[in-house]
Amino acid sequence: MNAPFPISETPRRPLSVRLATPRGFCAGVDRAIQIVERAIEKYGAPVYVRHEIVHNRHVVERLKARGAVFVKELDECPDDRPVVFSAHGVPKAVPQAARSRDMLYLDATCPLVSKVHVEAERHHANGRHIILIGHAGHPEVVGTMGQLPPGAISLVETVDDAETFQRPGEQPLAYATQTTLSVDDTAGILSVLKRRFPELPDPHKEDICYATTNRQEAVKRLGEGCDLVLVIGSANSSNSARLVEVAIRAGARDARLIDDASHVDWSWLDGVQTLGVTAGASAPERLIEELIAAVAARFDADVTEDDGARETVTFKLPRVLTA
Repeated sequence: MNAPFPISETPRRPLSVRLATPRGFCAGVDRAIQIVERAIEKYGAPVYVRHEIVHNRHVVERLKARGAVFVKELDECPDDRPVVFSAHGVPKAVPQAARSRDMLYLDATCPLVSKVHVEAERHHANGRHIILIGHAGHPEVVGTMGQLPPGAISLVETVDDAETFQRPGEQPLAYATQTTLSVDDTAGILSVLKRRFPELPDPHKEDICYATTNRQEAVKRLGEGCDLVLVIGSANSSNSARLVEVAIRAGARDARLIDDASHVDWSWLDGVQTLGVTAGASAPERLIEELIAAVAARFDADVTEDDGARETVTFKLPRVLTA
């Protein structure tokens, strides 16, 4: 990688920089991080966290430094220390196992993911087979499918999957979606399912969370007028990866997912007149600030902020952490 700041004092060429609004942390991510921080303050270190609390390397490393220990499975945790479940949600078997061991556990599942879990349980109770639109292996999908007995949910990832899906038996159908999907891709999949199974309810956006929808709309505006869009987010962040795809589809000549400013290949900006910048819902704002500083060190940057949705959503912390 190139050095983060220029070494020479050569004249800097003009560059228009547009910041997407909204960008970065959403309410669910902010709540999950606060749960880990408050747990460390209340119970002391170490506090165990099952899976990455959110999909961002910088967040995870900062929490590690404060005393969080990240593990893959519950059996890696001692009985006598608190454990936090990640924002993506967990299968029902995980809290059941924690209770059987008398563990203190804190559930940081995003309330909007919990809403999908409740919807899935309601559909199942009403005798419906559930089509879940999502990405295989993603923790949120694993958690949602783990709310119900095996076979109660069928995963559909693509339009092709929707075309070939076969109803199991004679059960009526319902559907749910992962909260961090591409809004447009999901609409295409639902259109196919609705054509094949007219009894499905009309397509809706409720399961794709407000933060995902708002960030994709903001990136569409960037893509329409930017030569290059840089999206700050980790490679395993679904909502961040979707922003890159949305930017390209909206008309950006190029779009790149980067962990932080140190991962920019500055040759990407050759010939770029307008640069768009955003961040996935699990990326801290300081990473945006550091990227803008690195850009300003190399270019005569005119930085403006796009108009967009102003988010005021907040989620309450578990009562045990606020009492």
